[in-house]
Amino acid sequence: MQHAVGSPLPPPHQPGHGPGAGWSPAAHHPGHPGPHQGSAPVPPPPPAPGFTPQRPVPPAPHHNPARPVPDTTGHVPLPPGGPVTMPGTAPASAPDPATTTLAVLLIGPAGAGKTSVAKYWAEHRRVPTAHISLDDVREWVRSGFADPQSGWNDNSEAQYRLARRTCGFAARNFLANGISCILDDAVFPDRPVVGLGGWKRHVGPGLLPVVLLPGLEIVLERNAERSGNRRLTDEEVARIHGRMAGWYGSGLPIIDNSQLDVPQTARVLDDVLARSIASPPSW
Repeated sequence: MQHAVGSPLPPPHQPGHGPGAGWSPAAHHPGHPGPHQGSAPVPPPPPAPGFTPQRPVPPAPHHNPARPVPDTTGHVPLPPGGPVTMPGTAPASAPDPATTTLAVLLIGPAGAGKTSVAKYWAEHRRVPTAHISLDDVREWVRSGFADPQSGWNDNSEAQYRLARRTCGFAARNFLANGISCILDDAVFPDRPVVGLGGWKRHVGPGLLPVVLLPGLEIVLERNAERSGNRRLTDEEVARIHGRMAGWYGSGLPIIDNSQLDVPQTARVLDDVLARSIASPPSW
């Protein structure tokens, strides 16, 4: 009987195995014809010249247990802590902010042009850059949206905090994958814990804050062009703008874009960021 190629050879003299396995017991005794032949059993033919019985290949000693299939989505696990650290000693020539992976926080009152400038700046960089709008993330909540226009309360405060944490996580994830990001928020200087302090916790101490603060008449004109819950009353705009004036003397860079269009403001932003990289603001 010939064994299948690749199957192990059975041990000799094991009952039910060996060359006579499957034969009648009489076939093992000369003179006793088996059921299919009338003479002494014929020993199995010798293997053909050059034939070598194949034995199973034992597993390699360095065989490792099966591992899970790696993630192919491009996700990079976040490192512990904030991935955006404070820059070290400034090099002789500051890096070009147009080609450096950055995390920028654009601060300003309603109508300052934060969203327009941030979007334009992100679209015209030479390296991958994401724009993360706090207002857009806030409005992910549809049913039960706490609109601050209806009055500031615990629900609106909680949804703002949740949106900031969500934006911060998104920024860290983009940065960990080598993608710059710019966030925009109306951070008040008299509330550092929920403003700059919160952003520093969510993104990291290397976040570069820049204040966009045009004149009051400019923000009133821009606010008048808005619609829906993005439009505020003139009294609210004036109140917010007055509180934003507290950023003067804070040490943060401030851009007065009253007489600048969006592309011009974006170019000034690049200049400000180059100085911030060389000499990070204390905040």
